[in-house]
Amino acid sequence: MLAMLIAIYSVLSILTPVRLGNFKFTFEAFPILVAGLLLGPKDGLIVGGVGSFVYQLLFSGYGITATTILWIIPHAVSGLIVGLYAQKHDFNLDIKQLIFITCVSAFTVTILNALALYADSKLYGYYSYALVFGNLIIKFVVGAILAVIYSLTLPKLLGLIKTRLN
Repeated sequence: MLAMLIAIYSVLSILTPVRLGNFKFTFEAFPILVAGLLLGPKDGLIVGGVGSFVYQLLFSGYGITATTILWIIPHAVSGLIVGLYAQKHDFNLDIKQLIFITCVSAFTVTILNALALYADSKLYGYYSYALVFGNLIIKFVVGAILAVIYSLTLPKLLGLIKTRLN
């Protein structure tokens, strides 16, 4: 199941409907959320971390660099946080809790990605305030919108997966 979720993450990372500069609108968080909400923190961390690593290695165009780990951390931490929250609530979340944790996940990824971009840009000499922080508000708004979309679709999907696993 983890391998399948990692593969889905990798494919969703590539299928980016909107890409403008360093802004990427994608549904790559979906399998990370499923792993964390259904399987727990360890599995959420694995799907986020390994999925990000596969994307960085094979599809980002950058391969392994000095900052690769900084680009992997945001989604790994997201899976961990979501999994811990789900575990704390016995993997039974209502819609308000889903909206809350998916928003926390999206905002965490946005902040950690901004920090990764800051470190990467400083290390490789392309830093500009506008590049690193210029569209942060838009990223937070898009993250909140995606969190609501995820929260509205996850209950049905998680229910179907639980039924198939039993």
